[in-house]
Amino acid sequence: MSYPADSEFVFELLTCRWAERAWPPESERESALVVARQLGTKKRRWDTVVVEADPEALAARAAFGDDELDSDLLHIVRHAPADWAWYRDALPHPGYPWRYVLAAIHRAAARGVVEKRRTGRRIEIRRVAPYPDWVRRIVAVENKPDLDASAARALSGQLEHDVETALADEVWLATAATGNTVEPALLENIPVDVGILALDFSDGVVSDAGDVAWYPSSLSSDAKEGESEADTDRTETRLRLAERAYGRGWRSYHETMRPDCRHFELRREGDALLPWCAAKECHQTAAECSGSCDCFQPEPPQWRTNGWPIEGGPGKGIKRLLAQRREHVRKRSPPDT
Repeated sequence: MSYPADSEFVFELLTCRWAERAWPPESERESALVVARQLGTKKRRWDTVVVEADPEALAARAAFGDDELDSDLLHIVRHAPADWAWYRDALPHPGYPWRYVLAAIHRAAARGVVEKRRTGRRIEIRRVAPYPDWVRRIVAVENKPDLDASAARALSGQLEHDVETALADEVWLATAATGNTVEPALLENIPVDVGILALDFSDGVVSDAGDVAWYPSSLSSDAKEGESEADTDRTETRLRLAERAYGRGWRSYHETMRPDCRHFELRREGDALLPWCAAKECHQTAAECSGSCDCFQPEPPQWRTNGWPIEGGPGKGIKRLLAQRREHVRKRSPPDT
């Protein structure tokens, strides 16, 4: 086995951390990176998403906070004027009632991503900074460590959908390296436009853990985006995806697990920190780590007061550590994360 667990969940976390360190594979890095997991649209969700960003523009995006901007907030911050103006004069018509825009303006002002004031009976807005064009490319990665013929058939239709819609600039299939001369994934019915990565995490996450078994085709349109309604929709959807990736990252897995369990730990695998269950002595999955687990035991109250910060015990500390790690990686220079 070329990864330290037998679950796709752990393989997915390892792939995300490897992408932070080594993307793009076998090429020099020229962009800043934002890596996230389990993002997509109503019709398709990807295991790993890599957003390649302009470094200076990504730094400018920080003026709008660490949290994601949803579609309503994006409509406001992207069109907010440099000088005070009535919001109906400043913003293009959203295609739905203005009262919803006004509610979004109040949310935006509360978050500090736009300024507002009342002049008479009118609400005026002003931008805090120009919203940058920070997204260069979006790369989608489907993780399937134990790819066999059955799994390949199940994935084929999904990958064909990814290629046809071209929402991502590249689509990859990541699988566990087997050490064979020819990786089995090359022999399966995978669309030729999809790249294949063979990842060996037997020593945890290291920069040279990935080998390219097949290079993908570029799915980027040659025409300039925005020339048609379809191009505009694609651009808007890509920006919403990038914003979700920015706000969530991939270390937010603790939100669907129970780090407040006394058995929840983080264990290092190479350059990655993975969840570890001390009771079961394994890397647990998000589905296993829940309040219904037979081994679940809440942290003793003494842990939260005896030498730990007032805001909580080890579980809260794990959440802070993962959040700090995400922020640290986000601010690192593009060539070395």
